[in-house]
Amino acid sequence: MKTQDTVLIALFAALIVVLSLMPPIPMPVVPVPITLQTLGVMLTGAMLGPVRGGLACLLYLLLAAIGLPVLPGGRGGLGVFFGPTGGFLVGMALGAVVTGWLARRLVLSSSGGAMAALMYWLACITGGIVVVYAIGIPWLAVVTQMGWGKAALAMTAFVPGDLIKAAIAAWVAWRVERVWPMLRESP
Repeated sequence: MKTQDTVLIALFAALIVVLSLMPPIPMPVVPVPITLQTLGVMLTGAMLGPVRGGLACLLYLLLAAIGLPVLPGGRGGLGVFFGPTGGFLVGMALGAVVTGWLARRLVLSSSGGAMAALMYWLACITGGIVVVYAIGIPWLAVVTQMGWGKAALAMTAFVPGDLIKAAIAAWVAWRVERVWPMLRESP
């Protein structure tokens, strides 16, 4: 791994920390708040690719696991991983990998321009929403004992905001890629 890779991994882990520390908005129905973590995950995967993006998310999760207050609400420690949001945290690393893998495949094979931006958006939706929810919702259902259907229904309140986050991440990645092609350089 090159020094540039290490710096980018640390920088994007820090970006996720900063986005996580924005005050969470509690939801009345489900014990999962609205946060900007998934925006960081989508940006990380889309801009760094699957390997560096996944490593940046793992570094963020490691910082949380050792007890640093890097999670929304200033939380940290291993106990958070066993709570209702633990599945979403675990899903973030895989979500960044999938986002990066899809971005590399879809964006680099697209004709560029608006099509590339659309491909980034599809990659962010798949990795940052579908994958994270696929791990987070069953975890939430088991921990809260609310049933999978009820947990999935409760999470629909987050979908519009997550689609907006995916659009923001796609736009930023698309604009940055035009001047600094990190995705093309990623391992």
